[in-house]
Amino acid sequence: MQVRHAVIPAAGMGTRFLPATKAVPKELLPIGDTPAIQFVIDEALGAGIDHIVVVSSRHKPGIESYFEPRPDLVEALRRAGREDAADRLAAVGRDWRVSIVFQDEPRGLGHAVGCAESAVGDEPFAVLLPDEIMGDSSLLAQMNGVCAASGGSVVALKAVNPEEVSAYGVVDPMSDPDSDGVLRVAGLVEKPSVAEAPSSLIIIGRYVLTPDVFGEISRLRPGAGGELQLTDAIRAQVDRSPVHGVISTIARYDTGTPLGMLQASIEITLRSDELGPQLADWLDDL
Repeated sequence: MQVRHAVIPAAGMGTRFLPATKAVPKELLPIGDTPAIQFVIDEALGAGIDHIVVVSSRHKPGIESYFEPRPDLVEALRRAGREDAADRLAAVGRDWRVSIVFQDEPRGLGHAVGCAESAVGDEPFAVLLPDEIMGDSSLLAQMNGVCAASGGSVVALKAVNPEEVSAYGVVDPMSDPDSDGVLRVAGLVEKPSVAEAPSSLIIIGRYVLTPDVFGEISRLRPGAGGELQLTDAIRAQVDRSPVHGVISTIARYDTGTPLGMLQASIEITLRSDELGPQLADWLDDL
């Protein structure tokens, strides 16, 4: 079955980016000339997904405003001869649909994903953390295929140096990865010590989950950090159904800190046909 839904948890207040995020949601901060969340949406669309579910907060009305049609502004841009800008604005939500659901209190990633149940329904769905921007859609498309073939949930993985594992969820592999970087998962551990980590494969911010995970989320008790952890719900799935991991080899940008956002903006803009050469020349001069 083609995965049609993508859940983007975006209810966090972006405290690392204050005071800017007092007024502007972090997900709308620009990378070049594009809001960060649009890169994540474009990744989902490139993997065949056509329904975007954004888990937001009522304190972030800018998220809703971003998806509202503005035919008056589109028309004004066309009158001014700015056809490219008008086309980009008109394309937001045109060939795909968006649903906004709300997380009323910060209770962790597991709780945020659970808030999307009514919008997703009884189908497999992707979860894309907006703090991570991927170089293209190939990883998510591969994960969708693994979910369809195995009938179980799939997590994206990255190999890191062992001393880095304590900041992430880590998988316990059941076997070595195959030639496509796919492996069966025997267990998951949230933020283990270096000595207790079962591997150096961390879970990064892409998941494709079967709908029974909502039942596991509803039974969660607070875990690491006093929050409802999504990894705990997936661990429960491992006990009764196949869960696989896919090791990523594509570019990944962590925009969860101001420095990471700046680095992503520079690297991604350098690849732009329009802005890249100008930025490269400026950096050379600098």
